[in-house]
Amino acid sequence: MPEKDNKNKSNEEFNWNKILKIVLGWSVILIGFFLIMIYTKSSDGKNLEITFDQYQKFLTDKKIESAVIKKADNNYEFLGKLRAPETLPIGGRQVNVDRFTLYLPYTNTDDALIKSWSENIPSYTFEKDDGGWIGPILGALPWILIIVFWIFIMRRMQNGGGGAKGIFSFGKSKAKLMNASQMKVTFADVAGADEAKQELSEIIDFLKSPAKFQRLGGKIPRGVLLLGPPGTGKTLLARAVAGESGVPFFSISGADFVEMFVGVGASRVRDLFEQGKKNAPCIIFIDEIDAVGRHRGAGLGGGHDEREQTLNQLLIEMDGFEQNSGVIIIAATNRPDILDPALLRPGRFDRQVVVDRPDVRGREGILKVHTRNIPLSNDIKIDILAKGTPGFSGADLANLVNEAALLAARRNSDNVTMRDMESAKDKVMMGTERKSMIISEREKRLTAYHETGHVLVAKHTPEADPVHKVTIIPRGRALGVTTYLPIDEKHTYSKEYLEAMITYAMGGRAAEKLVFNEYTTGASNDILRATSLARKMVCEYGMSEKLGPITYGNKQEEVFLGKELHEHKNFSETTQIIIDDEIKKIVQSCMDRSVRILTENMDELHRVSLVLLEREILDSDEIDKVMRGETLPPVIKEEVFESVQENGKPEGKPEGKPESKLKDEKPITKKNLRRFEL
Repeated sequence: MPEKDNKNKSNEEFNWNKILKIVLGWSVILIGFFLIMIYTKSSDGKNLEITFDQYQKFLTDKKIESAVIKKADNNYEFLGKLRAPETLPIGGRQVNVDRFTLYLPYTNTDDALIKSWSENIPSYTFEKDDGGWIGPILGALPWILIIVFWIFIMRRMQNGGGGAKGIFSFGKSKAKLMNASQMKVTFADVAGADEAKQELSEIIDFLKSPAKFQRLGGKIPRGVLLLGPPGTGKTLLARAVAGESGVPFFSISGADFVEMFVGVGASRVRDLFEQGKKNAPCIIFIDEIDAVGRHRGAGLGGGHDEREQTLNQLLIEMDGFEQNSGVIIIAATNRPDILDPALLRPGRFDRQVVVDRPDVRGREGILKVHTRNIPLSNDIKIDILAKGTPGFSGADLANLVNEAALLAARRNSDNVTMRDMESAKDKVMMGTERKSMIISEREKRLTAYHETGHVLVAKHTPEADPVHKVTIIPRGRALGVTTYLPIDEKHTYSKEYLEAMITYAMGGRAAEKLVFNEYTTGASNDILRATSLARKMVCEYGMSEKLGPITYGNKQEEVFLGKELHEHKNFSETTQIIIDDEIKKIVQSCMDRSVRILTENMDELHRVSLVLLEREILDSDEIDKVMRGETLPPVIKEEVFESVQENGKPEGKPEGKPESKLKDEKPITKKNLRRFEL
């Protein structure tokens, strides 16, 4: 580490010396240019200064052929030319003079002086003084501007300006070399990806002590490909490797290779690996490698030639005829399905590390990492938050913690409470509350029965996920939302579980039919999800007894055609009719099951709906109490802080004015209801 610091200092000194040399060099050039201009300005002859007596003698003897008189401050400068050269004693030696100058001690020219000039000088003129230095400078200014502009353009073309590569530097790599001061992220800042950390730790150990692995004939891996959904921490892992490795670390994006000029991408790949060889052992990180590593020859009319040339050069540099020892490639992508097979073979990317969404233990570790610099209250329970956020990625959890901190700051609180965390979780999962949305009393009642239908069907279906919370406060694009909390992490799903999902999805539509004897657009999203899930059960999962374990409709996923734009239909029209019948059968049977459950529990449906209409939000425990016929404690109205005044005091709702939940309100302006979520 001290050696790197010394190198950085020496580079800074070198840069300052280079800048000083450039400034001094151009200063000398400009001064010389001015001197040349002044010299050429006065190099028409030898203008020697003579005495006033010699001037009077030349004037009376009529030896002056012509003269130029210039006004200079409080006198006149007389520039004369003799008819023939004269020898004069100047400075102790005899000098031939044909041009001379002297200053006449006159402030104004009178008639006698002009008369003497007219009688003794054939030709004389008056000129305005050009100001000494000002004249040459003004005369040279256009040339100076042209030269400066030309130098600027050439420097821009050769070396670039403002950090951008110039026209002669397009082939240079844009990779950034990370130094020790920039590598602040370590493996201690990464949680929820233990397997990936172990794989990358082994590569770091190999770079630090290669003899430990080479004594048994092992070779250093050429490349590691990090795969996983967005937000799972692939780039964060690469930053942690940069902080842990202690070797030169080059970082570049896949989109930085290809430009508008042909051959630039391949040239940048060559330059990148040349830099890597000079700094070996080192690590090169390519983020979003799918931008340059897409499958060759895909799409209409073949692939992009420039992109394919770049990929070919990358393949050769990673494992070609010339060996690149000591250079390790780490790449990240969330689109591994579109990468070229030649890029994924052993010898190029030897290891493919999957960075998936974290499980409950991983989520707990990620929450601890993101909350260690945030003041937390004593009621915070990280394990409960981890269990209540299934399917969240690392980025989602970081957003949750940040939203909770913002909510606490909005309340002018000194720490973040569990209430803030729950509110932030609801905001992330269900969307922002829209309490200002105007909804009529009838629509509120319909929404309450719709959401209660979801809740009761899920409660009375053994295979369904437990209900976590239900609300009729508009959130996001939904008028009401019901959320479910799985007991454990699921990776495979049974037919009974999928049918249960469709059943409680249709619970809202069943409640509308039973109570109001009508169908609304509120169930459109429920029907969409139920139909999509039933289609997958029939066509992909082989869960139809009539059609059997056969996949229908193989997708020819062309990545340049939007993947699912083209689908190969490998079944007949008769089979298509059977598929439609099976999908309808599954959805209709689940709908009938929902109607049956709600019909048998109609009292619970009315009871829970009325309580939900009054309280607007119910959690799982409160739902169970209402279903058992218990009375819930009265609602404690908490002050909602909408904004903060300039003096720092929060503005809230006025105290002593209870809010009525069942007051008549104006109907919603739009004719159709918004979609409901499950």
